Amino acid sequence: MLELIQITNDPAFAQRCDALGGFRLFVDLERAGKAERQAGRNTFISTHQVEDVGRVKRALRQSTLMVRVNPLHAGTAAEVDAVLGQGADLLMLPMFTNAQQLRQFAALVNGRVPVVPLLETAGALHTLDEWVHTPGLHEVYVGLNDLHLSLGHRFMFQALADGTVERVARAAQARGLRFGFGGIARLEEGLLPGRDVLAEHLRLGSGAVILSRTFHRDDPDAVFEHEIEALRSVEARLAQRTPEQVQSDARRIAGAIDGITAGLAARA
Repeated sequence: MLELIQITNDPAFAQRCDALGGFRLFVDLERAGKAERQAGRNTFISTHQVEDVGRVKRALRQSTLMVRVNPLHAGTAAEVDAVLGQGADLLMLPMFTNAQQLRQFAALVNGRVPVVPLLETAGALHTLDEWVHTPGLHEVYVGLNDLHLSLGHRFMFQALADGTVERVARAAQARGLRFGFGGIARLEEGLLPGRDVLAEHLRLGSGAVILSRTFHRDDPDAVFEHEIEALRSVEARLAQRTPEQVQSDARRIAGAIDGITAGLAARA
């Protein structure tokens, strides 16, 4: 069963997720450079604060709490100490570009909690084999939104169709690390529907996925718990596919991604 990652600083909502089981809660402190990097895109810029870490942590009974800090900077050591003091279970490092930066971050954490490197730059991708064996890692997570910008792709799922995500998955799994990627919309929503994204997570042996904002938007006809139940039901059915069906779906999905990419290029 995939671990569903929910970004929130609302203890009451975190408690609802926690009660469902199979969730990882995510407080997002990353702001440095993000607005400039994603200017003009409908992306989430967090307003979470360090104090939110403790507020969410106290609401949880069974789920782990991950915190994304800012990219490595002069104040990272103090930020790490503050976040750990609030009870974070995992720390995620965004926007690193080489092995040295990740090792420096891991040294600052110093084994106090596991580290999740967020692979979202071309530099991190190209140096994967140099840093994937860094001590203290828990999981390699591929951030498709920023990665596709860094690679000059038109569509965020191109790295899924061209084998890049699979290469990262196999490198992580060869080291005994968990692996996850991207975000997922509701099952029938998104340029690439959530159902297809879910199918690829199962094919690649992914252990975690971030839920998009569509799962808990203000929609009187949809209740968050019902949407999660629907996702879990489809997940169970997809898990019963034969190897031939898995590969057939993978070819169809890669073709759909190529078609979407071509359409975006034509409009540009």
